Amino acid sequence: MSTILEKISAIESEMARTQKNKATSAHLGLLKAKLAKLRRELISPKGGGGGTGEAGFEVAKTGDARVGFVGFPSVGKSTLLSNLAGVYSEVAAYEFTTLTTVPGCIKYKGAKIQLLDLPGIIEGAKDGKGRGRQVIAVARTCNLIFMVLDCLKPLGHKKLLEHELEGFGIRLNKKPPNIYYKRKDKGGINLNSMVPQSELDTDLVKTILSEYKIHNADITLRYDATSDDLIDVIEGNRIYIPCIYLLNKIDQISIEELDVIYKIPHCVPISAHHHWNFDDLLELMWEYLRLQRIYTKPKGQLPDYNSPVVLHNERTSIEDFCNKLHRSIAKEFKYALVWGSSVKHQPQKVGIDHVLNDEDVVQIVKKV
Repeated sequence: MSTILEKISAIESEMARTQKNKATSAHLGLLKAKLAKLRRELISPKGGGGGTGEAGFEVAKTGDARVGFVGFPSVGKSTLLSNLAGVYSEVAAYEFTTLTTVPGCIKYKGAKIQLLDLPGIIEGAKDGKGRGRQVIAVARTCNLIFMVLDCLKPLGHKKLLEHELEGFGIRLNKKPPNIYYKRKDKGGINLNSMVPQSELDTDLVKTILSEYKIHNADITLRYDATSDDLIDVIEGNRIYIPCIYLLNKIDQISIEELDVIYKIPHCVPISAHHHWNFDDLLELMWEYLRLQRIYTKPKGQLPDYNSPVVLHNERTSIEDFCNKLHRSIAKEFKYALVWGSSVKHQPQKVGIDHVLNDEDVVQIVKKV
């Protein structure tokens, strides 16, 4: 493991020494590709039997979505979980009070949302310091990350945490690169650009691909991409997670400082101790999770508005709705009656491919 870490630090120092210009771009691209490969080896070492899973870290996934609290030690993650979900997570005035994952659950707008209080991350966590790799591995399974920061400490902490998560293949508040990439058996490297490229050219792309021992591939760049974007697509193990920055302990700063903080994008100032601004936080959480509530209506009865079926924004067809209820329903499906904003008439008869909107009411009719 230490040799991999030595190689990584050697490449990072060489990248820091190298000037960025047209002549060195191919060399930098090659170094970035080597760095990405070494990082992947750190995450999942080659060969060897399965390691002894450290007890008490992974938590069973429950509810409709999962939110993880990430941050340095002693920024108020446990206090926030205790006050939001009513779950006792040990709180004390020293660092590293929380040593394992503490789960909690809240019900918001009818959806059950699992909250995970993760142990504090320290600098160098992505290289395995302070059980950091297990913490970040749990963070990878979340639908949304709450990055808890301390108002009184500098915003440099935000950069450090982002760097630790990026080193582990998590991309915060980003969309997957719009690059088409497909490996072939023969035919060489075929590069098409739909827009003029400022960084990538054929030579640089070939240099990066040769580091991965790929000599035949089709690549289409649909926007002005960087070498990092191309490496992310080739690696294929990147996870794109929305993130909200929570600036905690606002009870200790002035109103003028609070006005400045409000201008930071994806950011909510809160006070976990005094329960300040929780409603704003939960509203933004709902917006970032992009969940939709669908209400069921049994035949001849009123719709059940208390327990909606919660679907993710990208999978909201009638078929997804049926599968969420039970796998057998889609096979026996005849048609559905829908009330709501996704249809023209109230009710309207629809097929299995119809896409639902938030707070629609659905009644399913099965084949006899």
